Amino acid sequence: MGDTMITINSIDVVYGDFQALFGVELHVDVAETVSIIGANGAGKSTLLRAICGLATVRSGSIVYRRDDLAGVPAHRRVSAGISMVPEGRRIFPSLTVEENLLVGAHTGRKGPWTKDAVLQTFPLLERLRKRNTDGLSGGERQTLAIGRALMANPDLLLLDEVSLGLAPVVVKQVYEAIPLVQAQGTTVVVVEQDVNQALSVCNRFYCLLEGRISLTGRPGDVPKEQITDAYFGLSSVEGGH
Repeated sequence: MGDTMITINSIDVVYGDFQALFGVELHVDVAETVSIIGANGAGKSTLLRAICGLATVRSGSIVYRRDDLAGVPAHRRVSAGISMVPEGRRIFPSLTVEENLLVGAHTGRKGPWTKDAVLQTFPLLERLRKRNTDGLSGGERQTLAIGRALMANPDLLLLDEVSLGLAPVVVKQVYEAIPLVQAQGTTVVVVEQDVNQALSVCNRFYCLLEGRISLTGRPGDVPKEQITDAYFGLSSVEGGH
C-alpha cells in the first residue's frame, strides 16, 4: 500500500503487575484496513489502548508516521489524527445525534469528514439527527459512535469490538460502512472477536493469542483451519504469510 501509518515495535504492555502484551510487532499502511482478531482476553483492546495512550507501554515503541509516541498524552494523539471508537460506544445521552457528531469535531482537524459527509455515509443518522440519544438502539448508538469519531477527521480510526451485542443485520450494516471510510483515505484498524466479519473487510489481519501475535497474513492467502488454530491456540503457529 505504500507509506506506513503506524509501526509497533516489540511492545510489552502492563496493568500494574499484570502483563497483557508480550513483544507485539505489527504495522499498518496508509489507507489500509487491518483487522486484529482473537478470543476474549487475547489483548486486542489493550493494543488499541496502547496506541491511544491509555495503557502503559513498558518496553518497545509505537511510531505514528515518523513520530515516536512515547510520552505523548492521549489528547495530543487525537489532535495528531488518531481516533478510537471504544467498546461500549460512550456517546453523550443528554445530547441529540447531531450534537454528538459536532462534539467529535472539537479538534478542528481539516479533512473529508464533515457532518454532511458522515450523514451521507450513514443514512440512519440522517433520519435520527434531531433525536436525543438516550433512547437509541445498540446499533444506532454504535453507528453514531463511529460517525462522531470520523468528525475528528482522523488519519487512523481504531474500532474496538464494533459488533459486540448487536444483532447480525445491524453488524452487517456497520461493516458495510468500513470500505466507504477506507475509500476516503482513512486508515482503519478493526478489533473483533467475530473472525468472519473481521476478515471480510481487511487487507491484512493479525491474530492475538494470550498477548502475543500467533498469526498474520492476508485473508485469502491463509487457510481457515490455520486461522482457527492460531485463534484458539490449537497449534504452535508462529508468524504467518
